Amino acid sequence: MDSFSRKLSKKDRLASRRPRLEPATILRYLGLDIGSKRIGVAVSDELGLTAQPVLTLTRKRNPRDDMRSLARLCRRFDCAGIVAGNPLHLSGESSPQAEKTRTFAEELAQLAGLPLHLWDERLTSREAHQILYAAGKTRQEHKPLVDQVAAVLILQSFLDANRPPPRPAEEPA
Repeated sequence: MDSFSRKLSKKDRLASRRPRLEPATILRYLGLDIGSKRIGVAVSDELGLTAQPVLTLTRKRNPRDDMRSLARLCRRFDCAGIVAGNPLHLSGESSPQAEKTRTFAEELAQLAGLPLHLWDERLTSREAHQILYAAGKTRQEHKPLVDQVAAVLILQSFLDANRPPPRPAEEPA
């Protein structure tokens, strides 16, 4: 008896009736708060809904070493893009630090082969300090964490702004 003429089992018949769900496109992003001494790193969850802290990278003398470390994290988390905080002045004008950040982020994106999204980071470090104070951390405990928290705030803001609007509920026929 060949495989085409045999009867399907009940399990096979039921499985053939179920709609096949296509896997959702998962777009994870690496979020960065790039400073001159440290880089805060965050990553989005698999659904692209929330940002999670990853680590604080202490800058090396050679920026290429930092870029290679961050590119490895992009591969490890299978990221689809990089979101880097853009440190603008409160007026919205570019700052000298913004130019350094943009140059570093563009080189990183090229090395990782990923698209770059520069995202307004005004007041995120201040908000990060407030969150850490609210969590009961002393000022001395902020140093290793504040950059990670700022990276989470930057990435979460990006995710929230780029989330597709919810579909309207279907009305019964």
